[in-house]
Amino acid sequence: MVRPPTTRSAVPGVGRLGLLEPSAADSLRELAWDNVDSVPLLWALSRSPDADLALLTLIRLREQLGSEWGALDSALRANTSLRGRLLALIGSSSAFGDHLVADPQAWRLLERHDLPSRDELRTAMLDAVQARPENGPNATAMLFRAGISGPEAIALLRKRYRDQLMLLAAADLAATVENEPVLPYQQVGWFLTDLADAALTAALAVAVTRVCPDRPVPVRLAVIAMGKCGARELNYVSDVDVVFVAEPADTTATRLAAEMMSVGSSAFFEVDAALRPEGKAGALVRTLDSHVAYYKRWARTWEFQALLKMRPATGDLDLGEQYRAALMPMVWAANERPDFVTDVQAMRRRVEDLVPADLRERELKLGHGSLRDVEFAVQLLQLVHGKADESLHVQGTVEALTALAAGGYVGRDDAANLTASYEFLRLLEHRLQLQRLRRTHTLPAAEDEEGMRWLARAAHMRPDGRQDAVGVLTSEIKRNAVRVRRLHAKLFYRPLLESVARLDAAALRLSPEAAVRQLAALGYAAPENALGHLKALTGEVGRKGRIQALLLPTLLEWLGETPNPDAGLLAYRRVSEGLDNEIWFLRELRDEGAIAQRLMIVLGSSAYLPDLLINAPETIRMYADGPGGPLLLTPQPADVARGILSGAGRYDEPKRAVATARSLRRHELARVASADVLGMLDVPQVCVALSSVWIATLEAALQAVIRASEAELGKPAPADFAVIGMGRLGGMELGYGSDADVLFVCDPRPGEDETVAVKWAIGVAEQVQRLLGAPSTDPPLQVDAGLRPEGRNGALVRTLAAYSAYYQQWAQPWEVQALLRARFACGDPDLGTRFLHTIDPVRYPAGGMSPEGVREVRRIKARVDSERLPRGANPATHTKLGRGGLADIEWTVQLLQLQHAHEIPALHNTSTLESLAVIERAGLVDATDAALLRDAWLTATKARNALVLVRGKPADQLPGPGRLLSAVARVAGWPNDDGSEFLDHYMRVTRRAKTVVERVFGGG
Repeated sequence: MVRPPTTRSAVPGVGRLGLLEPSAADSLRELAWDNVDSVPLLWALSRSPDADLALLTLIRLREQLGSEWGALDSALRANTSLRGRLLALIGSSSAFGDHLVADPQAWRLLERHDLPSRDELRTAMLDAVQARPENGPNATAMLFRAGISGPEAIALLRKRYRDQLMLLAAADLAATVENEPVLPYQQVGWFLTDLADAALTAALAVAVTRVCPDRPVPVRLAVIAMGKCGARELNYVSDVDVVFVAEPADTTATRLAAEMMSVGSSAFFEVDAALRPEGKAGALVRTLDSHVAYYKRWARTWEFQALLKMRPATGDLDLGEQYRAALMPMVWAANERPDFVTDVQAMRRRVEDLVPADLRERELKLGHGSLRDVEFAVQLLQLVHGKADESLHVQGTVEALTALAAGGYVGRDDAANLTASYEFLRLLEHRLQLQRLRRTHTLPAAEDEEGMRWLARAAHMRPDGRQDAVGVLTSEIKRNAVRVRRLHAKLFYRPLLESVARLDAAALRLSPEAAVRQLAALGYAAPENALGHLKALTGEVGRKGRIQALLLPTLLEWLGETPNPDAGLLAYRRVSEGLDNEIWFLRELRDEGAIAQRLMIVLGSSAYLPDLLINAPETIRMYADGPGGPLLLTPQPADVARGILSGAGRYDEPKRAVATARSLRRHELARVASADVLGMLDVPQVCVALSSVWIATLEAALQAVIRASEAELGKPAPADFAVIGMGRLGGMELGYGSDADVLFVCDPRPGEDETVAVKWAIGVAEQVQRLLGAPSTDPPLQVDAGLRPEGRNGALVRTLAAYSAYYQQWAQPWEVQALLRARFACGDPDLGTRFLHTIDPVRYPAGGMSPEGVREVRRIKARVDSERLPRGANPATHTKLGRGGLADIEWTVQLLQLQHAHEIPALHNTSTLESLAVIERAGLVDATDAALLRDAWLTATKARNALVLVRGKPADQLPGPGRLLSAVARVAGWPNDDGSEFLDHYMRVTRRAKTVVERVFGGG
């Protein structure tokens, strides 16, 4: 380090030293550090993470040392290493400052240049309580008997432990002040673990004296370290997880274990045995056979993952090694468990959910891009590959990363980068804990400038010319979090790609068998098939194959988060092969992260969309974000309708016009369904968009047929023609699986024969139905006129006068009810309007529907309930005809319309939701009941649409618990993939709505 010249003028001012306390100048004079001879001391002080704290602690030490202060002052001036260790320590940790003030002579411990060895630490801890080997020297058993076992033993052990911890902290921090070597992360963890083992050994020695004061210990007791202690990567402040195994596991063994835990928790750190079989509810001590029996029969997946880090720590080490030898084979076989992936995924979700939303960016241990991301990924890869590769049988995270890289499971650069980020995050964790010797993993808040400044200096951050130390720290935190998240994905999937991509033999890292094991561990139900898809995707020679190899690690991670990764990977292969000639496709996936991620979500969630996307590939480009948000939301239904009519209008030949309309409809269906799966559209928006595109396609077909007919006739059509939307089309409430219910109406033009006009209109209607209903890979376009007078036995098309006569004389209550949804769809708007005026007196009768008519509607509904539900269907979960389903809500709303529309004009409305809002405002039902009906209708519609999107075909019955239900739940917007929760919610909502229906519809 370059020092300033030692002249009087070179003595820095208080501000330049980073001292902010008003009394700092007085304190320096009190220490006699305000002269030219003290410049090295002052510059060292200025580099302390908190110069004010360091100066305050020096003043306190001077007061405690009195006349002996001169010895410390002289040592600081002469010994650069001591100066670096002491000033860094007391400027970083108020806890160690207090420790030194309580025992001021302890500063002499810091004169030591090296750290104690493992054996020295054990000797130091045992000497604190005058412990001697039990039954003579026995290095294997590690069993000692303390000479001091009373209450004073705790204070002696605590002091000795804190002294050794202080030595490490001072050496670890010294590089912040002087040019001392930086301690490697692993060395810090190893020392802390050795110290913990020594502390546990001493605690056990005190326990031996307390439990067996006058007799030899009659049991063998092994203490197994778990967690970070087992992995030899302890923090400065950690719980120490242990498991006890004893022969025999009697009362004495239990008392020894309990006493050791009590002593250790009082003197050093929390000793926690909660990872034992059955947790805190289980026996504290078990025999080896009892442990083996438990893990063979009862243990869950997370318990085997916990055993990855087990290590005999103290006590009877031979027994500990027997324990390890008996259980480790079970650990490496854990990935063969049928619930392995499910359990690991559920555990990961639980861990992530532990972090409050407002702390996720500051949480070093559990947040996004955190230590747990690294540890979870490493342990999963160990569990996947460890059975076949013993080099992965290591406890530490860094050691495991090294082994994974050496075995080719992780790229060497990726392992090095992930190790660097892991060690950086652990460094921050250590510094935060050293400040007050408290267990914490949370970064200071952004507004805590002083806290961030201290942490930056304690973590060796220095200004870089563009930003100060705090800015450098903030940038490093963000950079490492992003890197961890990115490499987390590659850690799972890059080795797999190396096995399936066509590389040279030297580069091939994983065998196909290993790749299949990894795919199975990552959630693929048919890993052999998935491996085949990956080989095909990456097997293409040239640029496309290289881009696929670049994309697939991230794409596979996103697919792995979807409800059906197997189907998603197959769909991605089909889409890739279908768009093989589209040079933009892979480029867009590579350059637009939003497109790639959204495409994987869609493909892994929906069987409805892959064929649409193959045939309407431009939709994929709309997955990108534009200036105003996702491009999927840019088109408006009215604009899409105009586009369909304009495109189809360019062709006179009906087939070409309808083909164009179908093509544009395909693009719109792909857009709407994609936005729906991605949670960008609500239920009413989906219904309106689907209804609008249906009507536009229907109108395009009608116009094309009429144009061709007029060209063939050589004169204008003999009649005006209109299509009246009925049912869900009339209510603008179509779903993905809905047909289009319509009525065809014509009106002969002046001078035209009615018989000829009707025959012509029937031909038009039949051709429209035939053209739209032609076989296609697209979702079907069935035009259903079954609601016409006399049903399917009646004429397909009637004149306006014929409709008027029929409805006035013969209309049945169900037909009147059906007319409530009638609205003009397409064709001649004047004729459509006249049709609606004709039926208004029928559907909105003066005085409302008669009591007899109301009874008939209720009778028909009862018949529908008893006869229309498919055989074997569950009435609790049938979205259309089930209890509280769509039919219940719609019939209730329609009955109220039939009874009250004559007096409430706003009820002249074909929309269920809008009519329900009018009913609520008019007080026909109270707000609570209206809310229950509305919620049930929206929930059932969303579930029904989700069923079609997931299965790829119309369906009304929700499945039972399983993968399909979980997929439906996710697509329906449920916040997680717990299908059972979604099903419970659905049944709860519809059950409450059914109560309202029974009361309102039934006349209660």
